[in-house]
Amino acid sequence: MFRILIVEDDQKISEKMKKHLEKWGYEVACVVDFANVLQTFHEFDPQLVLMDIGLPFYNGYYWCGEIRKSSQVPIIFISSAADNMNIVMAVNMGGDDFIAKPFDLEVLAAKVQAILRRTYSFQNQPSVLEYKEVLLNLSDMSLSYEDKRLELTRNEFRIMQLLFENAGAVVTRESMMKRLWDDECFVDDNTLTVNMNRLRKKVEEAGIKVTIITKKKVGYQLGE
Repeated sequence: MFRILIVEDDQKISEKMKKHLEKWGYEVACVVDFANVLQTFHEFDPQLVLMDIGLPFYNGYYWCGEIRKSSQVPIIFISSAADNMNIVMAVNMGGDDFIAKPFDLEVLAAKVQAILRRTYSFQNQPSVLEYKEVLLNLSDMSLSYEDKRLELTRNEFRIMQLLFENAGAVVTRESMMKRLWDDECFVDDNTLTVNMNRLRKKVEEAGIKVTIITKKKVGYQLGE
């Protein structure tokens, strides 16, 4: 469940936003002590902040700057001061979006969903794929086994990624060519064979304990 912190001086508006976002399954908290917004932020540890500009003590720009000193959590500014100068200022201070008052609650929910999806969806994806103690590192396109590490070219990485994603199954030549070159109709079938032979040789010479098995006239599969 995503946590959303609302920093809004108008209690009626903040309560409306809170109730509506809770209907979408979010955990929502509203700041009540506007002299200590940062303290509430750290205690609640939200994944998204909805920040008004006009606040008691210090404005939303100030608190955005304070949050940015320790966190890159997405911040959506909400304000009736929706002129270009304020929108530009919001972005320059580290804001990720701007919603002008008055706003529709459904529009608010849609923007919240979009920014949470953009920010956090990649975090659900693994950074490493593993097969029989051999690791395929998605972040730097390398294979590693024990103390050995092998850097892969783009095509070599795509081949290994497809094989690792389908470990135990046969990956057809057609699907592999689509992954490598988008449209296999314009690629000589022999090109895949050349890439595969080169990859096998590199893996073997590096001492990486993974085997690519050829399934004649069908495709390839990871072996022992």
